[in-house]
Amino acid sequence: MGGGLLYVPPGRWVTGSFNLTSSLTIFLHKDAVILGSQDMNDWPLIDPLPSYGGGRDAAGARYSSLIMGSNLTDVVITGDNGTIDGQGSMWWDKFHNHELKHSRGYLIEILYSDMILISNIILVNSPSWNVHPTYSSNVIVKGITIIAPVTSPNTDGINPDSCTNVRIEDSYVVSGDDCIAIKSGWDEYGIKFGMPTQHVIIRRFTCVSPDSATIALGSEMSGGIQDVRAEDITAINTESAVRIKTAIGRGGFVKDIFAKGFTMHNMKYVFWMTGSYGQHADGHFDPNAIPVVNNINYRDMVAKNVTIAGKLEGIEKAPFTGICVSNVTMEMFASKKLPWNCTDVTGSSTSVTPQPCPSLVDQGQHASPCSYPTNRLPIEDVQLKECTFNG
Repeated sequence: MGGGLLYVPPGRWVTGSFNLTSSLTIFLHKDAVILGSQDMNDWPLIDPLPSYGGGRDAAGARYSSLIMGSNLTDVVITGDNGTIDGQGSMWWDKFHNHELKHSRGYLIEILYSDMILISNIILVNSPSWNVHPTYSSNVIVKGITIIAPVTSPNTDGINPDSCTNVRIEDSYVVSGDDCIAIKSGWDEYGIKFGMPTQHVIIRRFTCVSPDSATIALGSEMSGGIQDVRAEDITAINTESAVRIKTAIGRGGFVKDIFAKGFTMHNMKYVFWMTGSYGQHADGHFDPNAIPVVNNINYRDMVAKNVTIAGKLEGIEKAPFTGICVSNVTMEMFASKKLPWNCTDVTGSSTSVTPQPCPSLVDQGQHASPCSYPTNRLPIEDVQLKECTFNG
């Protein structure tokens, strides 16, 4: 059962973790603020995700998220730009002081669900990740603002995890970690669970994150990531644009990634990928589980005040292949660092400034640009009703 409208009126409303039901809309008035309780007992412990095997901060159980749901259909969290405030500083302090025995919860986590819309709300000060749809399909996140101090630990913005058909658009994130991080489970647990994240479109999105990526693929990608499309993206004072993070032991794959129409200002890296991102769930990962990275496409980008154009580090016995960069202009900050550093990668380039490393073979100025799909993804045509409230 379930259904109906839960209206959150003007005011400040303190709550611990709570669960959603199917066919439910939560609507926050523009002057409504939902506040995460400062009593840790109001965030009960729950089991770790099966594709992770443990929590991200610590082994074993983890704290609940503030707003949770599992096995749902047709759920909408929306409003007139009302606010959900996780009051995360207590959690950040305990994390930094090594006082947590379990992993922090998130602001919103929805599991095993279909037809989810999160729109027109403001999320601030999450204990850890902000929006974490997991094992779900037909997920739309649009018109939201996420704000956390850029020094706050692991306050990722939007993290689709083992999800199919995801649309993220018209949103703004200031974060202490990746603004968007696409994931699919961790090491042997993600390999066993075997649920990729696929068919994702990201558009009209702005990121500020001095120490992390605009869009990260991984590092937990052991179930695979494929068919991700990102366009019309703005990154400001952000460490990197699209970052691929993986390692031996992850297994899985990152393939068919397409990015175009990026505008960037004050970047440490534009292109960054690594095959040696060494965090592991535990010591039981398979050293023969080698990730595959293939068909990564970047085109039509402009960046100013860049320290390093590209740092591309594949895996010695499993190079990253099919990397394509075209029509990209990067104005470099005065630096003694080499603009490109490439190892164990192969691919091509066309009309890129500064000149890429030799492993990205120059195809000449008249070569075709890197691929970007022209077919529409099914999620682009999915519509969920956004209720209004006249009270």
